[in-house]
Amino acid sequence: MAAAQGRLSDGAGGMDDAKEGDRNAGSTAPPAFEAAVQALRASRLRPQIEVEPTRAPQRLAPHAYALEAAVVDGDQDLADGRLVLLHDPDGHEAWRGSFRLVTLVRAELEPEMAADPLLPEVCWSWLTGALSARGLAFGEPSGTVTRASSHYFGGLSERLPASQIEIRASWTPREGLGGVPDTAAHLTAWCDLLAQVAGLPPAGPGDASVVTLPQRRGPQSR
Repeated sequence: MAAAQGRLSDGAGGMDDAKEGDRNAGSTAPPAFEAAVQALRASRLRPQIEVEPTRAPQRLAPHAYALEAAVVDGDQDLADGRLVLLHDPDGHEAWRGSFRLVTLVRAELEPEMAADPLLPEVCWSWLTGALSARGLAFGEPSGTVTRASSHYFGGLSERLPASQIEIRASWTPREGLGGVPDTAAHLTAWCDLLAQVAGLPPAGPGDASVVTLPQRRGPQSR
């Protein structure tokens, strides 16, 4: 299994975004936030999912840390996403807690799959199901599922129509010992969602009941 730790350093390729993430998780941050971030760094994930830090939003909470991920098959991306950990030591009324996870997940679909009227409900159930399958307690989930189609004309008319699904969501992870949520488990569940959207087979025998989207035609080149 690939370790996220190896992709969360400030070495070559990390660039300024990685340094920004480390700045948000620096020594001035509350211990609970530092512990939550360190758990993200130490997470071990499926080898098909590449994770690296990215610039975190600055205005949503006093402390934030962000990761971006891609589901990779050779030199092709099957899906991608972003996960942001927010922390307000004073708590947040809308969150009903001091931590919040915010995500964006995207993948291309076959047009006929995108036309399925039940697709938004199914995709939303994948998110909540991924969290529940990992035994995670969470509250105040909210979000949107958007599907879009592109048709090409003129000089681009040779391209086949393309459809995309996009999941935007947020939820409050329940805090454990020391007021720290199990962010490693939430990251793993989020990667389960990415894998489902990408059409990957289940990660192990225990996940055999997971239903994934069929692999899409012509995944994007990296």
